[in-house]
Amino acid sequence: MNDRRAGWCLGCVTSAAVFVWGTLAGAQTRVTPGTSLNRFEPSETGSDWFVSESLDLRGTRPALGVVGDFAYKSYVLKNPDGSENTVVVGNQFYLHLGASLVLVDRLRLGASLPIAVLQDGNDKIVGNQLYVAPTDGGVGDLRFALDLRLVGEYGDPFTASLGGRLWLPTGNELQYLGDGQVRVGPRLAIAGDAGSFAYAVGVGVVYRANDAPFNGHPTGTQADFNVAMGARFADKALLIGPELAGSTIVTDSGAFFGDHTTPLALLLGGHYNAGDVRIGLGAGPGLSNAAGTAAFRALASLEWFPAPAKATTPPSDRDGDAVIDSEDACIDMPGVRTNDPKTNGCPLVVADRDGDGIVDGDDACPDTPGVKTEDPKTNGCPSDRDQDGIADAKDACPDVAGPKTDDPATNGCPPDRDKDGVADAVDACPDVAGVKTEDPKTNGCPPDRDHDGIVDRDDACPDAPGPHNADPKKNGCPLVSIKAGQVTILEQIKFKTNSAVIIESQTILDAVAKTLNEHSEIKHLRVQGHTDNTGSLAYNKNLSRQRAAAVVTALVKTGVNKNRLSSAGFGPTVPLADNSTDEGRAANRRVEFHIEDSATTKPAP
Repeated sequence: MNDRRAGWCLGCVTSAAVFVWGTLAGAQTRVTPGTSLNRFEPSETGSDWFVSESLDLRGTRPALGVVGDFAYKSYVLKNPDGSENTVVVGNQFYLHLGASLVLVDRLRLGASLPIAVLQDGNDKIVGNQLYVAPTDGGVGDLRFALDLRLVGEYGDPFTASLGGRLWLPTGNELQYLGDGQVRVGPRLAIAGDAGSFAYAVGVGVVYRANDAPFNGHPTGTQADFNVAMGARFADKALLIGPELAGSTIVTDSGAFFGDHTTPLALLLGGHYNAGDVRIGLGAGPGLSNAAGTAAFRALASLEWFPAPAKATTPPSDRDGDAVIDSEDACIDMPGVRTNDPKTNGCPLVVADRDGDGIVDGDDACPDTPGVKTEDPKTNGCPSDRDQDGIADAKDACPDVAGPKTDDPATNGCPPDRDKDGVADAVDACPDVAGVKTEDPKTNGCPPDRDHDGIVDRDDACPDAPGPHNADPKKNGCPLVSIKAGQVTILEQIKFKTNSAVIIESQTILDAVAKTLNEHSEIKHLRVQGHTDNTGSLAYNKNLSRQRAAAVVTALVKTGVNKNRLSSAGFGPTVPLADNSTDEGRAANRRVEFHIEDSATTKPAP
């Protein structure tokens, strides 16, 4: 009896417990996911970016690819203070299968199918609401796309396209894999390159038929946007840079760019082109608290996207005889194909008397081998660069026109009578061999360093200008010069016999005066008179003093300050030559000009 009562009581308790749990469960509202939670929308297969479009719409070619997508903490319930309560959707791993087809350099068709391989999380009861974590994977909403290139080409600084996307409700709503209804919307994409810099921008609108609130936040039609920029390396095979992608609700003004209604994420990624295969890696954080914005996302992609076929230019065939120019021995004359490279492409009967490869009909010199030119007057003639009528092979001056001569060394060269290498036309001294200069007045003339009109070979003083002189030792030398402490004179001052009267010497006196006036550094000049030994010593000394004084007087008259001058006579005491000969005595009768430092210097006795 007691056992029966105990069993009956246990049954009552169990029934009551089941009733209470059922009542409580019935009072709770299950939060149906009802949305495609994964906010990562990959770019069309063949793009250089993960989200943005690089608009490589060249040629007609297909593309296939897959993007591995790992998202951490895609759906998190927060406490009122903003702290984390429960991770409803924790880890998600998707494979995005993609394909595209580019047509006629302008149109692209694309498709993308997300497949959830892994999803996990935790159920949570908040108040009377039950948040259910996903338990299975599966396919998401299938996306189709169409884009038309409007302006620019891939790699240009600016390329733009207009297109649209369509999502079919193929995903399971209860597993956060689909919207349950169609989504559709237009988009505009812009991309370009400037050197190694690349960028991309995209904007669009997505109409969502499912506008039921999710976790208390508005949903519905949204605006999508993305921007990317980066740098290309390794001959543009590698692109590295950040991407920012997001969307926001546009049907509710309070939700526009709200923190819980604006999924926003940042990626740093890179793509490397290895021929027809492209590899990509990327990762980055979420930047908002909107459902589906993963705290962290990592991506890896592998694509096959064959390079566009290079345009081929048919080989040139100028004469249209089906023998390409590189194989045609007669490229400007239709002919027939032969096995002989010398006649291939030439007419069956072609006259070429000189055998230079230019048929007689086109050869201006059919009996002399020559070279092909564009000028019918010279085509087939020997080369003549200076066009003087003498072939280069026989022209001693092939780049300068000249007359024909019998001398191989001058044939075809300009006339050069003095044979100094300077043509007569530019030779200032065409009959005297000289040297080439930049001065038209001296070009081809003998050198004259001091420019005194006396060529160096005849100039006794080639570095000091002077007048002509019958004496070769004095020709071209200056009348007056300064050296060894003296003002030396080329010609002696002349006097009347046994007199201090100066004769025939004004030119040399003017030259001495000019030299003194030009050289103010000469403070004092002593004029010395000298004689030979004819006559008494006293007489000669007196005569020499008078002659020296006469020269001083003459210099003062020509404009020399008398304070700079003094005079002295030495008679025959300082001979220059042997007084036993007429030549010696003539040399000893002289006037000398000695430079002294001070005007106070006293004359010698």
